[in-house]
Amino acid sequence: MLKQEAKEAILETIRPIPIVEALGIHIDELDEGYCRATVPHNRRYDGIYRSYHGGLLTTVADSIACFAIMTQTGPEQPMTTTDLNIRFLAACRSDVTAEAKVIKIGRTLCPVGVELFDTNKTKVAVAQVTYMRLSKAPG
Repeated sequence: MLKQEAKEAILETIRPIPIVEALGIHIDELDEGYCRATVPHNRRYDGIYRSYHGGLLTTVADSIACFAIMTQTGPEQPMTTTDLNIRFLAACRSDVTAEAKVIKIGRTLCPVGVELFDTNKTKVAVAQVTYMRLSKAPG
């Protein structure tokens, strides 16, 4: 079980991230190796068929995967996405909930499985995201 102090440290790191504010990402749950978040459907960013844009669903999966890793490495660990694969299963025309589960915290690589659901609990996408742990922050 993740300690409350660890959760607060992660949330303090997440809050100022520009994409978190832009998409309205709300962290519902943080636990050891796990993050669940809800992201509102904003029709201004719809794709062609008036559904959640696939690129934004991909961004959600990428972001939530990172937050799940933070529950095991701490928010101070520099890391970057090295690989992301997503499969779209159904159109999402509502808010989306993403659930990320760390598969392995490696010395260098950290793969994470992510499932995305609409408000009817229909699975709309599945993703696997791999992050690389860095020795120092980029830039």
